[in-house]
Amino acid sequence: MPIKITAAGQSDAGREREKNEDWFYLRVEQSLQEELSGLLVVADGMGGHLAGEVASQLTVETLESEFSRSPRATRKLDARARQSWEQGDDVTASAAIAAAPVYAAIREAVQRANEVVYDYTQHYPDRAYDAGSTVTMAVLKGWTAYVANVGDSRTYLLRDGRLEQLTTDHSLVAGLVAAGSIQPEEIYSHPQRNVIYRSLGSESPVEVDITRHPLRPGDRLLLCSDGLWEMVRDPEIATLLEGTPDVWEACERLVQTANEHGGKDNITAIVVKVG
Repeated sequence: MPIKITAAGQSDAGREREKNEDWFYLRVEQSLQEELSGLLVVADGMGGHLAGEVASQLTVETLESEFSRSPRATRKLDARARQSWEQGDDVTASAAIAAAPVYAAIREAVQRANEVVYDYTQHYPDRAYDAGSTVTMAVLKGWTAYVANVGDSRTYLLRDGRLEQLTTDHSLVAGLVAAGSIQPEEIYSHPQRNVIYRSLGSESPVEVDITRHPLRPGDRLLLCSDGLWEMVRDPEIATLLEGTPDVWEACERLVQTANEHGGKDNITAIVVKVG
């Protein structure tokens, strides 16, 4: 069954930053099931001008290049993996997923981006010693989204009015929430809320989280930097996405709302509508 995907993205410096260190990329293609139909990337640079700005740009450009040239990115998934997913065999599916070409393609692409950023930090220590970038990305193949992330940029899924965070923040406050040391709402005011423990460029290799999510007609995906989700809480994000069918308008409203709530950081959003 053909899948129809529409997507839009927008980025803004916010109200308190002079420079926008976020970068994003999106490419969607109308395709049949099991063929690559989209690549979406949001990267949030760290380290200031000529550090974070360059790190996020290098991240996005490298991922775009890797998926443009890699035959693995468009190779069909293993037939046994598809069969095990359809039958709901979680154990078999887990093993198949780990070996699936698309997983390998994502890991290799993210590792390559990490190497490029890491190399930049090593060769330009006078201006980039603390450079780095978060990344969240989605590879869309037919009715499946493969979501990867490093850092605290996020990917969300809106389905039937319910917003679900598909990624896990690699941050100090997220770890404190998981340990029960603080409540989820405290992440927005915690004095160390900006401390992350995993990013591109900090070490080589880097660990990347990858998850698989079947899609349905009517689903919305949101990829965003922390400048959005820190200013606009999840219930309001859900309301804005649910009430704005047009993806371009949804991006504009999300960025505008983040600015209205303070705009303390750079703001980037990619919105995807499925089916």
